[in-house]
Amino acid sequence: MTWFQLKDPEKVISPSLLFYKDRIENNIRGMVNIAGTADRLIPHVKTHKTGEIVKMQLDQGISKFKCATIAEAEMVADAGAKWILIAYQLVGPNIDRLFRLREKFPDVSFSSLIDNETTATELDSLSAAKGVTSSIFIDVNNGMNRSGHATDVSLLSLYRFISALPNISFAGIHVYDGHIRNPEFSERKLVADEAYDQLLPLLDLIKNDLGHEPMIIAGGSPSFTVHVLRPEVFLSPGTNVLWDWGYGDRFDGQPFQHAAVILTRVISKPVEGIVTIDLGHKAISAENPVENRLRILNLSGYTVQSQSEEHGVLEVSNDIWDTINIGDVFYAIPYHVCPTVALHDFATVIENNEPVAEWKIVARNRRITI
Repeated sequence: MTWFQLKDPEKVISPSLLFYKDRIENNIRGMVNIAGTADRLIPHVKTHKTGEIVKMQLDQGISKFKCATIAEAEMVADAGAKWILIAYQLVGPNIDRLFRLREKFPDVSFSSLIDNETTATELDSLSAAKGVTSSIFIDVNNGMNRSGHATDVSLLSLYRFISALPNISFAGIHVYDGHIRNPEFSERKLVADEAYDQLLPLLDLIKNDLGHEPMIIAGGSPSFTVHVLRPEVFLSPGTNVLWDWGYGDRFDGQPFQHAAVILTRVISKPVEGIVTIDLGHKAISAENPVENRLRILNLSGYTVQSQSEEHGVLEVSNDIWDTINIGDVFYAIPYHVCPTVALHDFATVIENNEPVAEWKIVARNRRITI
């Protein structure tokens, strides 16, 4: 029996998200082995959004975590982590939610990102009104152009400005280079090194000011094996814990296993050559072209023709069509696992090809209690 097949799939509804526990454990060990020590890891939890996986990471010595939402931060703190970076610039009511999060978990260190003076001033003012000091990382844009301050001379001015604010505590530098996705390692390293080098003037200034190296959190899953070569850098892979088709086919030198699969069933054979499964875009990420959303592990010679909310339409050859029956079970790996997980309320946990538990995807919600 192959690793993904269930001995008794009738115990599981479809479509269902499956987590393979031994593979998740293997991937966490792989992250630690690549990093050299668990202390260097600050894994992003956006991929799994699950307290049980945070606890598995804590059990393997990982003590720091990165997230994107207040709900994710609450989930991580509730799982027992004591150091959390909300890798997002908080604005509006989310700033007050951060203060409430700190009140609920007073023994947890929370930080967030800042990339401009206006937001820094607002956070400083609100922190003063609360009688607290807020920890921040300066978010640096070294080419992705999604968020972060540009790597020009004004970046040094931002650091000086933030350092002078009485209720802001500078914790370090955050630089995410998710735009760097060259498949071959040497090419990926070349581009990542060029982007990282843009930080050096700022890092020199901060080092001279502090008298020591600032804390630097760099990269994500694609550049994980590049930044591990910089001993001064903390690493924040995320997708590695579950892995997916998109990253698994793209990046060399990352020996991770697929650990999340969608179980789906054949619900119709409307015309010859067409098979319909119950895997619509409400159960698997639809951000990519329809042909690049899923890979079925136990079916060959098919093309994903279309997808609607609750249906996935496959085109197969007539000889394959004849062998497929209504109710047949297929196992699909998502191209992008992170938003796929967020579509499910829970994951069925698989051990030894059997379902053994259900883990709630707690932080798929935008709000848990705060």
